[in-house]
Formats: sequence, C-alpha cells, structure tokens
Amino acid sequence: MTETVKGNDPGERGAQPEEVIRVEGLAKDFRPGFGLVRKRVLHGITFSVRRGEVFGFVGPNGAGKTTTLKVLMGLIHPQEGRATILGHDIRESAFRRHIGFLPENPYFYDYLTGREFLDFYARVSGVTKADRPARIERLLDDVGLTHAGSERLRGYSKGMLQRIGIAQAIVHDPEIVFLDEPMSGLDPIGRKEIRDLILRLNAEGKTIFMNTHILSDVEMVCHRVAILVKGRIRWVGGAADFREADGGGADVVLSRVPPDIVAAMEDAFGTGFRGQGDRIEVRVPEKRLPDLLRLSLDGGAEVVSVTPHRQSLESLFVDTVHDAEALDPTAVEESR
Repeated sequence: MTETVKGNDPGERGAQPEEVIRVEGLAKDFRPGFGLVRKRVLHGITFSVRRGEVFGFVGPNGAGKTTTLKVLMGLIHPQEGRATILGHDIRESAFRRHIGFLPENPYFYDYLTGREFLDFYARVSGVTKADRPARIERLLDDVGLTHAGSERLRGYSKGMLQRIGIAQAIVHDPEIVFLDEPMSGLDPIGRKEIRDLILRLNAEGKTIFMNTHILSDVEMVCHRVAILVKGRIRWVGGAADFREADGGGADVVLSRVPPDIVAAMEDAFGTGFRGQGDRIEVRVPEKRLPDLLRLSLDGGAEVVSVTPHRQSLESLFVDTVHDAEALDPTAVEESR
C-alpha cells in the first residue's frame, strides 16, 4: 500500500519532520489454544509517525491494533519485519525512558491516592526525589485532578482514572506518548476532557500515537490516520485526505435565477442540476465551482449558499472495511 501524504499535518510547512516511529513489514502469529497451527494476526504492516503529530491508528475490533501496540512496547515479539522508535530498534531498552504508555485496561492499585500513585511511577521512571513533589502537583493540575490528589483511586470515576493514567504515562516527560483506547467507556464530557488533554500535550511538542475506534475523536485531534483491517494497513493519509477522497466538490443553492441562465445550467451541469420552486441546487466538482458562480452572478442570480461536499472519516472507514472484506471474503476475523 502506498501512503498518501497531503496537507494538514506537521510536515505541511517546509521540510518534513523526522520519523520518530517506523514500522516495516511487521508480521505477528499466534497459536490459538494448544494447537500447532499458527494464525497470522499482522500481515506485514508498514507505516511511520512523524515528530510532533497526533497519529490515529484505527480499525474495527479484532483488526490487530492492540497487537501492534504490544509489539512496539516490546511486550510481544514479531515473526517478521522490524520497527524503530526514536531511531532505536524496539528490542533495545535504553530509549524507553523517552516514551510513555497507557494500556487499554491499566491496573490501578485502588488503595493508593492519586499523589501516591504518581509518586510510585515517578520513582520507577527515574524522577529524582527532589523533583517529584513539584512534578506531581503540576501533573495533577494538568489533568484536572488537583482536587482529587488525596483521594484513593477506588473512588475515582472512569474519566478520572483515564486522566490519572495519562498523568503516569507522562510523569517522566517523554517525547512520545502511546495511548491504547484512551476514550473507551467515557461519557461525552470525559471524552472531551481527554481530547483536550491530548491536544495540550501535542501543543507542548509531544508526539501522540493513539490507538482507537472512536472515529469522531480521531477527526478532531489527529493530523494523520492509518486504517488497519484484519491485520493489514488499508489506508494512510492526512486529515484532509479523507475529506477529499470522494473528489471534493460543492452543493450550490441559488435563487432568482433568470430562465436563460437556468437553461445554460441544465446544459452545463445536467447531472447535478436540481430545481424546486424559486430555488435551484447544483452539485459541481471543485474545479468547476468558479465557472458556476461566474455564470450565476453574471446572469443576475443570487447565491444562497455554497456547501463543500466532503467525505467523513466514518464513511471512508466503512468503505475501506467493506473493500477489504470483498478482497478477502474468506478471511477469519483476526484476534487482538
């Protein structure tokens, strides 16, 4: 698959930023149960993440997203391919002090308070004793939990646990933060809080790798997106790319259009021409929009509205999944 790179990402202006995550031909097999037959979960996937971007890694349940993240974190090992983070092979360990990780289902010892929890992770992450108190207080403020820092985690809501989890992932001030389903199970307010936190971290210069299936959140925060379906990368591109994937164009609503201009529009835009009462709606490709507006205004018509016609990430996602299933209709749903 050839990666699409256009617009709306940190590399849009000037030189392209360096690739801080690089995955090349990664393949992973599992043995279901106690059998000898291997099941391939990742089929030679390749993608990259650039410094300073929020990268969305999306796919349906069972696509292999969490498996990919576990490989990157060194929790499991691939059968084929290689991956690097910050220029280091993922089998190395020294670079890991520069990355943070929030798993999908983190374990919290719920008798610790928020401050005690962060102090523990700060110690194991190598933060000095002198620096820990100020850093913990700053983190609690950053994630909006200063008021709950002395409460035990067993009293935290799901959203509060997600925020304290992100705080532990960044307690050592990493360059890259890996988030596995950070919005899972949250209500709309909780999701907004996590989105705002991700955007704030990115504004501070951190690279964010976000594994999720909540597409609306991806559209709001991600610079680029990779779609994984049944263990294969099916689409990679910038946030502007999927909006243009259907060819762009616009719906133009006009009123008070003279009869001779109506006839000219029918000839020029017959397939996209619709009329109702005093209003006429015309759908045109983006490159023909100036011609339509010029014809309308020169003929004395009034332009009521111009609405860009763009594909959503959801429609691109659904089309991509359906296309992948059509290419491989006998494929068994991949395990995570």
